[in-house]
Amino acid sequence: MTITQPAQSAPPVPAPAGGGVPAPVPAAPPERRRSVPGRIRTLTLAAVVSLGLLFGLLALGSASARDALRVIGHDDGPQVVATAGLYFGLSDMDARVADVLLMGSEYGGRRDEALAQYERRRTEANQALLDAFELAAGDHAERLTIQSVLDGLGRYERLAGQALLLNSQSGHAAGTPPDAVLRVYRQATDLMRLELLPKAYNLTLESGTIVNRTHDTESGAIGLFIAGLLAVLALTGVLLLLLQRFLAAAFRRRLAPALLAATVLTVLGGVGGVSTLGAELNAITAAKRDGFDSMLAVARGRAVANSLHADQARYLLDPARADTYEHAFLDKSQSLIYAYGGNVEKYHETLAQNEPIQLGLLGEERTGMGPVFDAYRRFQEADGRMRTLAASGQAAQAVSAKLGELGTSFAAFDKVLLARGEQSQAAFTRAVAGGDGALDTMWRWAPWALVAAAGLVGAGVWPRLREYR
Repeated sequence: MTITQPAQSAPPVPAPAGGGVPAPVPAAPPERRRSVPGRIRTLTLAAVVSLGLLFGLLALGSASARDALRVIGHDDGPQVVATAGLYFGLSDMDARVADVLLMGSEYGGRRDEALAQYERRRTEANQALLDAFELAAGDHAERLTIQSVLDGLGRYERLAGQALLLNSQSGHAAGTPPDAVLRVYRQATDLMRLELLPKAYNLTLESGTIVNRTHDTESGAIGLFIAGLLAVLALTGVLLLLLQRFLAAAFRRRLAPALLAATVLTVLGGVGGVSTLGAELNAITAAKRDGFDSMLAVARGRAVANSLHADQARYLLDPARADTYEHAFLDKSQSLIYAYGGNVEKYHETLAQNEPIQLGLLGEERTGMGPVFDAYRRFQEADGRMRTLAASGQAAQAVSAKLGELGTSFAAFDKVLLARGEQSQAAFTRAVAGGDGALDTMWRWAPWALVAAAGLVGAGVWPRLREYR
């Protein structure tokens, strides 16, 4: 018979006599101890990655803004405005030739001055063509157009030179030159008006699309970067606050100074970046709208005005084509500053009523244009007096008015218009310089604030992680 011994239980541990120290609190389970550093590492990594994303968005947004400023303010924008001088230079060349032919053997000093001006404009036109060729890099069709203008300009110079030579040999009095001179000049001016000037005008418009496209593209991109920066900045702030709160709860501490400093630097760097990109967006818009667009409108306006001034000389120079040149003058006048009138006389009457200008190339410039409009009206009034003399058969007096009062009033109008262009140039320069300066200032501190914030996050977390080793 087998006897089974009862299992004996472990003897109870006697309580310490006299009430000793209570038993220690059991340690946290290993799973919980492992989860604390894991959560710290996860939150830290998320905060650092968020800071890196913030830095990247700031860098990309700054690059986009700087590229827009480079295109609009330093490279293509100024070149487009310079290219607009091509139309002005070409039209003024033909205007000076017409003046010299109109003077005949009289006005010796004025004739020499007009010839010197012709040479200066030819040099400026050649330089403008070089600028346009550089601007059209990669655009084969536009470069072919520029080459065509260069070839046409060479033909025009030969014809103009031949007309000037024949005019000098004829020795005619001021007024209409001999038929031999007119035949050659008609070929030259038709080449200029019907081929070269339209191509030059289109070159300016096509080149301007580069600036317009850059402005629209980069402005949209900067707006997206600003929105992205705000979103990531909010996310980074939340992550830093969560990390701060978790450390406070896990380690019985109210505050982690390093994390607090990191949060402050993150807010400063992020808000500074958003503010700077907003300022860049305003600077780019101001440079484009108040600077580039205005400069281009004034440059084109001066070119058209110079061309219609040349039509006044052609009107007196070639009576057989007087109606054609008068209609061309009216069309250009209405494209410059629109006023109702089916003929030149009606146009002058409408301008004399001093009604508000609503349309036209210069009508787009709404502010600060009062002096320009006043000078333009005086110029058109002088044109009316010159045409009255020509229509009454007083050809010599009409030529004198063209070279005297009319030339003086046009010079005054062009001077006021040029001053308007200089104001736009100053606004353009200020906007570009302000944008460049804001970017340079921001890059001296904002990105480094984010880098320092990332370093402080690590400095604030590392001592706590060491406690779990």
